[in-house]
Amino acid sequence: MITKVTGVLSQVLEEELTLKVGAFEYQVLIPECARRQLQRSVGNEISLYTIEYLEGNPMQGRMTPRLIGFLTEPEREFFDLFCSVDGVGVKKALRAMVRPVKEIATAIEEQDAKTLSALPGVGPATAERIIAKLRRKVPKFALMVAHEEAREAEVEPDIVSQTFEILCSLGHTASDARRLLDAALAAKKKYTDVQSLLQAIYQQSHAS
Repeated sequence: MITKVTGVLSQVLEEELTLKVGAFEYQVLIPECARRQLQRSVGNEISLYTIEYLEGNPMQGRMTPRLIGFLTEPEREFFDLFCSVDGVGVKKALRAMVRPVKEIATAIEEQDAKTLSALPGVGPATAERIIAKLRRKVPKFALMVAHEEAREAEVEPDIVSQTFEILCSLGHTASDARRLLDAALAAKKKYTDVQSLLQAIYQQSHAS
């Protein structure tokens, strides 16, 4: 199982990219939300968190191995969750992910079927199935996205988790707590404990 690939990005097309790794070139499928960010990185070395799957009809004996690439581990995990919904699958999930993962996760958590229905290939019936199956799993996932940002800001994931729990215990909704955390982590400051992160969050909220 190939779970991560690092190489020079040589080409970005509409639904896939080409990654040069040593003497090999890999064709990697990507969702639209990743494609937009990667267009600026042609010629640079990048890392993609990947999923392998077989495409084709097993009855006809023609199965082609494929790689799907994501910018972060939480995005890859979200894609796995998304594919687990009845009637979605790999191809539909790839088409649907035209918006940032956090936006889709928030729509699921808030049971916003209208926003989900607007994603390519989803529709009202599938949107309801997505909400029913994933609504309780999304808060944990969304916090993992915050963990990814925390690593960039050199903040321990445990500090983020504890701060999230405190914000929820103080009456904030899960989505509101994440929004406050995201705003604080976006400043790329180093928070050494829960108290300093909470202080930054409330200073920021009062300033706005």
